[in-house]
Amino acid sequence: MRTLFSAICFLFLFSLGLTAQTSNSGDCRTAIPVCADGMPIMPNVDGGGDIDEFDSDVIRQTGCLEKGSVASANIENNTSWFVFRAGTDGQIGFDIETLSATAEWDFALYGPFDQTDGQNYCTIIGEGTAQPIRCNYEVNTTGFTGIGVNPGNGQVGAPFVKGSQNTYDEWLDVVAGELYYLFINNYNTNFNGDSEPFSLTFTGSSVDADQDTALDCTLRDEFLGLDIIACEGDPDIILSAQNSPAGPNVTNITWSVDTDDDGTIDNANLLSGPTEFEYTVTSPNSGRYFVTIETPFGDVTDDILITFFPPPELDEVIIVEDLRDNPEVNTYDIEIVTLTNGDYEYAINGGDFQDDPIFLDVPPGLNTLIINDKNGCGMVEEEFLVVGYPKFFSPNGDGIHDEWQILGISELTNPDIFIFDRYGKLLKQIDENSPGWDGTFNGRALPSSDYWFKLEYDRDDQGVVVASTTRKHFTLLR
Repeated sequence: MRTLFSAICFLFLFSLGLTAQTSNSGDCRTAIPVCADGMPIMPNVDGGGDIDEFDSDVIRQTGCLEKGSVASANIENNTSWFVFRAGTDGQIGFDIETLSATAEWDFALYGPFDQTDGQNYCTIIGEGTAQPIRCNYEVNTTGFTGIGVNPGNGQVGAPFVKGSQNTYDEWLDVVAGELYYLFINNYNTNFNGDSEPFSLTFTGSSVDADQDTALDCTLRDEFLGLDIIACEGDPDIILSAQNSPAGPNVTNITWSVDTDDDGTIDNANLLSGPTEFEYTVTSPNSGRYFVTIETPFGDVTDDILITFFPPPELDEVIIVEDLRDNPEVNTYDIEIVTLTNGDYEYAINGGDFQDDPIFLDVPPGLNTLIINDKNGCGMVEEEFLVVGYPKFFSPNGDGIHDEWQILGISELTNPDIFIFDRYGKLLKQIDENSPGWDGTFNGRALPSSDYWFKLEYDRDDQGVVVASTTRKHFTLLR
């Protein structure tokens, strides 16, 4: 994402301090990119956002912040989400100052994240995989909380200790390029529906050395926010251009979309007008969304990719060819095929999750499969049946491999197995009540050779998925 803007206009507007007032985002997925080079960031906070980041039935705590004791309570109340990227190696802190008598601000800082790893950071924060590296909900009379040194009483930040009344955590040492998410929450909201303001100011030796480079201000140019991964059925996503550097002299705003993100604009005028600072994206309308803000000094543009993923849905389980070519092995290699696209991980029979949809050495019979969407878009559990067969048998009367029969046939409904020679002549028909084929035709022992079979069955009443197979022949040894 890039912002194109007149340099003259940019300097003029920021010299007026117009970045002090910031629109608020109550959701991690639309966290507002911020920098340290201007006036304090001063949002008005009026709720917990459109989506609950922390599942109140599962996640009762994130760092020092806890879900309330009553059923209706949650970790989020009056919330703000910001994202920033370190511009240089060094030391970063921040001051959060309450600007109302009714607010008591708490915070949690998550990171550092690497933008190149492709993770959905809001998902791993919300599910508890990523825990805050700084967190504080203590209260004192100064009206400040944050990281570094409390400007109200000079108290130096320290690791969080419950009941210490130290509202400051220790300085944060950062490396250039690291990404951080900052969650600010007013637990003691006034509950009267009025918005509540605070100010956020970045501090630290890196800011003191050069406030223009301490944080990477190019991230703020992405004023629509970072790309969003969402789930089908999620609440609407409200894109806001309020935090652009366009200033007050806006003549027109136009929203457009490239639905396939292939470089072709599919709708060049989703919405337009001089006051259309927001556009609402509804599920499941994935695409790259663009905004162009026209001013007398030039155009400001930005774009954001929004991808909605459906919950996982199993299509089929395929038995793949055994590349090991070991006739002694009676386990099977399977491949999981889904009807839906997503970032999935798979597990069978209570084992560990893996990204690869191919599993080796799966036993015949009923097996349990779990498909989990790593973006938090759902999990599905299915039973599937591997219908196996011996790759060889040796009917020589020694009591070992004397009959050939389908493995797991008792789990099928109305199964019939038809056995043929290489010329297609039907030699034997067996079912689940038969001990199997003994290698004879009309009482005559047949020679060592490869033989073919066809299995017919009805889907069982429980709808268990039956793995299909490409193996159709076996060997008779004498």
